[in-house]
Amino acid sequence: MSVIQEVVSMQKGVVIQGLGVAAIQEIAIPKATGQFLKIRTCAVALNPSDWKHVYWRADKGALVGLDYAGYVEEIGPLVRRPFKVGDRIAGFTHGSNTMNHLTGAFAEHVIGKGDLALHIPPSLDFEQAASLGVGLVTIGLCLYKSLKLPLPTSPVDRSFPVLVYGGSTSTGTLAIQFLKQSGLIVYTTCSPHNFALVKSYGADFVFDYRDRDVGKKIRRASHETIKHILDTISETASARICADAMSPEGGRYTSILEVVFPRDDCITDFVMAYTAFGEDYKMGPNGALEKAQPADQDFTRKFFDMAEQLLADGKIRPHDIEVGKGGLAGVPEGLERLRGGKISGAKLVYQVD
Repeated sequence: MSVIQEVVSMQKGVVIQGLGVAAIQEIAIPKATGQFLKIRTCAVALNPSDWKHVYWRADKGALVGLDYAGYVEEIGPLVRRPFKVGDRIAGFTHGSNTMNHLTGAFAEHVIGKGDLALHIPPSLDFEQAASLGVGLVTIGLCLYKSLKLPLPTSPVDRSFPVLVYGGSTSTGTLAIQFLKQSGLIVYTTCSPHNFALVKSYGADFVFDYRDRDVGKKIRRASHETIKHILDTISETASARICADAMSPEGGRYTSILEVVFPRDDCITDFVMAYTAFGEDYKMGPNGALEKAQPADQDFTRKFFDMAEQLLADGKIRPHDIEVGKGGLAGVPEGLERLRGGKISGAKLVYQVD
């Protein structure tokens, strides 16, 4: 009897083996306690943060993965959002977590905080929905908490421009859609072959990021009125272009990685989606302890209420996806593809049997 229970309590997951190595391994199936749900995983999506943790911040034994979709199996006693067993949901969980090795998404069963999950509308399948979690958390915190833009529930009466640098990324296409729901004018950058893509998501003005004068061109085209910028690329070059595009009066610049912004007349910020968990965390075993931000968790819970309704109403749609081969066993190869820059214009997703 004890042998049967031991078999049932184990599952397959993609686990960090050491620096630069993640592989399928047998691990324990965690229980839904506190604010957590337990989900039977149907699909997972890959993010750059996944491979970066494996290669740069490896913590041996940690389960990898942030984005998931599946069926609710168990509900912790402190879950605040209205879920029931059997619901189709998608969400964001803390993969490669130094503080708790079992909270990653790349496994047959996932535990994730109920505040950071939402119901999947009938119009979306699990693969599409799996692409949403970390992107929604990121743009919610960036656009509405950091840049202090008006929420879609209170759109502006008098529109003004916002620049989304990197509009063809999965974060960028979500940001464009939410900004349009807020009644704003969207300027964005991407490669010319993705111009049609970002326009299909609602971008008003699109520029080639490789144009050496792109920042100045955006500034002229916007009549020097852009005072809010989200940089989804967050590199030295993108920060410089954003600085060139910003109004001479200054404004707010928010990035998703820490980067130096080459102007001192602007309010700058960078957003780490991990703060939405409302718990202390570390970026790898040797990272500094980052203190919990419960206000970010509360904000995200309310934002997910709104995002769920927008998805159900068809006003927001996921980024294009590419379904990888091999199911969960194919994820390590997918991480290598993502690391090698072989995925463009789509989010890489894997089905989990």
